[in-house]
Amino acid sequence: MPSLPLTLTVLGTASPHPRPDRPCSGYLVRGGGAEVWVDAGTGSFAELQRHTDPARIDAIWISHLHADHCADLLAAFYGLAYGGLTPVAPVPVYAPQGCAERLAGFFGRPDAGFLSDVFLFQPLCDGHRVQHGDLLLTSRAVVHDVEAYGVRIESGGRVLAYSGDSGPCPELTELARDADLFLCEADIDAHRDGEQVHLTPEDAGITARRAGVRQLVVTHVGPTLTPETATLRAAAAFGGPTGTAREGQALPV
Repeated sequence: MPSLPLTLTVLGTASPHPRPDRPCSGYLVRGGGAEVWVDAGTGSFAELQRHTDPARIDAIWISHLHADHCADLLAAFYGLAYGGLTPVAPVPVYAPQGCAERLAGFFGRPDAGFLSDVFLFQPLCDGHRVQHGDLLLTSRAVVHDVEAYGVRIESGGRVLAYSGDSGPCPELTELARDADLFLCEADIDAHRDGEQVHLTPEDAGITARRAGVRQLVVTHVGPTLTPETATLRAAAAFGGPTGTAREGQALPV
């Protein structure tokens, strides 16, 4: 693939389950001659096929192992192993520890080695860096109720930051520092019982403001909010350009 400007295509945004015409979290990031599928939430593999041939993607990056961010690895395995979407080489999958074993468990197999013809699993860690073409991905551990990461993606002098699922934390602010586009969850209406494992719209906006990002795009809005309301509240806290992630959008970074 020739080197292209950094772009984000929204495949799914729903939390915690897919809805009609709204799959769970999934994004296609293109730039620097590479394509990376970021998060594989339920229903996102079908949407991925609207925008590219899954057999030619360069890598898959998974923020954490909740189903609304990783369950469609199963659909992708079926497509790539049995459905005629055969990749030239196993696709690198950057994910938290245990992802391969979880997928293998669906087949009732304790050894995940049989997956290696399709997926090459590589565990994430804080500060993990990998490059595909001119697309550089840097992962940062963030606060959640399981091991979780956000990612900073750079190409051609442009920066896309993605929160994954995160509570408010300094690490998320640093991840988003001076990003051209910050794709950020706004899952909850309010924090309850001291839990800090997701962001309110205000949290997303404050993080964007503190990080000095150029544009905030709100995603992964949960059932207690509408995307429109979440975006308005995040925009008020941010004070800068704020948009709503919608399935099928292709956003330049």
